[in-house]
Amino acid sequence: MKKCLFSLIFSLLLTSHIAHGFEIKGLQPVDPYGVFTTFSANSLPRGKAALSAGADLSIDPDYYRALVKASFGLTDSVELIMTLPYDFGGDMRDGFEDAAVGLKHRFVNESTYRPSLAFLLAASVPSGAEHVTTNGRYGGGFIASKKVGPINGHVNLFYTEAGKKHLDEEVAFLVGLDFAAAHNFKFLAELYCRKSHESEKIDLVEARLGYRVKTADLIYTTFGVGFDLKNREPETRVMFSATFLAPKEKKKIKKIYEEE
Repeated sequence: MKKCLFSLIFSLLLTSHIAHGFEIKGLQPVDPYGVFTTFSANSLPRGKAALSAGADLSIDPDYYRALVKASFGLTDSVELIMTLPYDFGGDMRDGFEDAAVGLKHRFVNESTYRPSLAFLLAASVPSGAEHVTTNGRYGGGFIASKKVGPINGHVNLFYTEAGKKHLDEEVAFLVGLDFAAAHNFKFLAELYCRKSHESEKIDLVEARLGYRVKTADLIYTTFGVGFDLKNREPETRVMFSATFLAPKEKKKIKKIYEEE
């Protein structure tokens, strides 16, 4: 009996440690319309699609995550976004997180003195492994973006409820910047503040720095590192992704022949 009780207490302590340092990924922006986790109010044009594959490496606690993201422009101002994370190795057991899907709608376009504004509606399907699922999630938030010279600035505020009733709501505030150093190269900076489902107060304040390169006409490569400024959990995060945009339609040129 004592042995079973000790095993139960040890398992609860281990789960609590992992939950504190582990970040449920949820819906993520697809390059180039975002920073790392910060969304841009801009989106893919109508009929255009993007597919992204990437990975996160977290150090202390140690875990790894593969990410597949996709987006599609329903209209010039409405974008459908999907995210599927898979966790493996390190301190975590292998398994998919809940698949996330969302709609982003830009309802105010940017002008000389006014930022572009958008709202985001997101939901996660309860499809993940038992140790990382929240039994689905739903929520939304607002996005503001403004371009000043070579700098694009973005501010996000999101609220998310978990499917598991014992979990608290999640609130996230993000500020992101991308600086165009060259026509195909951008420096990226982001501040990510979050109150997670496992906490009643802010439990993550993470600074992230990196760059994005337009490696080909329709390919973007992004690399970044993150540092938790509050609890050092994770102590360091490394992020990488490659995004492929659907090719543009070639305009058909009609030749007109005049009869002599």
